[in-house]
Amino acid sequence: MMNTKMNLTLMIAATISIMFILALSVYMKPFTSEPANADNGTQTQSESDPDSSKIQNSNNNSDGSHSLNNNIENNVDAENADVDNSIENNINSGDNNDIDNNVTNDINVSVDVNVTNNIYNNIEANSKDNSNGSDSNNGNGNSNGNNDTTENVWGVDSASLTTEDMLACVRENFGDPNVWGRYLGDNEDVSFGITEDEVDLLHSNDIEILVIWNHFTDATGYDKGESEAEAAIEMARDLAIPEDVALFANVEPIYPINSEFILGWHETIMDSEYSSGIYGIFDPNEELYAAFEAAAEENSDLLDNMYIWTAAPNEGITTEENAPDYNPEYPDEALIGGWQYGIDAETCNIDTNIFDGNVLDVLW
Repeated sequence: MMNTKMNLTLMIAATISIMFILALSVYMKPFTSEPANADNGTQTQSESDPDSSKIQNSNNNSDGSHSLNNNIENNVDAENADVDNSIENNINSGDNNDIDNNVTNDINVSVDVNVTNNIYNNIEANSKDNSNGSDSNNGNGNSNGNNDTTENVWGVDSASLTTEDMLACVRENFGDPNVWGRYLGDNEDVSFGITEDEVDLLHSNDIEILVIWNHFTDATGYDKGESEAEAAIEMARDLAIPEDVALFANVEPIYPINSEFILGWHETIMDSEYSSGIYGIFDPNEELYAAFEAAAEENSDLLDNMYIWTAAPNEGITTEENAPDYNPEYPDEALIGGWQYGIDAETCNIDTNIFDGNVLDVLW
């Protein structure tokens, strides 16, 4: 009787062991990994760890463009999985580098899964486009000199007082301005100075104000530039114009001008809480153009921090909808702020402009 019970116990234990082994063979499958692939470069896969993939791309071609498409796909169905994927791109080529790194991890396990994805891009080129599988794109765009343009906007400037009727006239006949140029202080028989009521009206309509100073007719000499800047700064403070707003010196084509005036204006403004700007016809044949270039040779800060508002070329008054393509003339490497492309509209007494996106930071 004792032997029978012992045999029965052994048989039950053996049966349980067999079932346990079968269960392990079904549920503990080794995980599998799709091989990494790359259109260019060197690819390695670790023998000790078949689920680790490494892609290395190196290119030193200094001309032309280079395109890389790196893909790693891991399909894992197991316990205790360690997956280590690495992509390294070292590119030194001319232009238009297009790199697309994609890593896909398809994992169906319950416990103890470690996945490491490393992507390293080292690119030395004139322009590049990187995409790292997660729909991210890092880059920057520059146009026209040292300008970092966000978006060009349409606007007007006027020597007249801005009223509700004036604003309605502009909107009905021309368009909806984002910027409105106005003058500091009355200049007899030339322009009305901006008032607090105008400021409230324009700001309530989400219109930014470009500030103009036009109380001189002789633009020669450092002392003259300095004294005009000091007067503009004082009036700007009286109107509570915030710091960093640009004050634009208005240089008409009939004014005599030299580089010393521009230096005096710019350096005095930059020593204050305000930013520096200058308006005029920046045609290469004009004295203003030559005077600015001479001033910039003496003080290169003008190229980085003096906003140019040019009236060249003159394309004529248009509506906002029919405005010309943005094509201002100004000295090489200068900081372009805007283009007055049309002057002296018979209706509404305005000039029409396209302003560079970067100047929006220094408007009121």
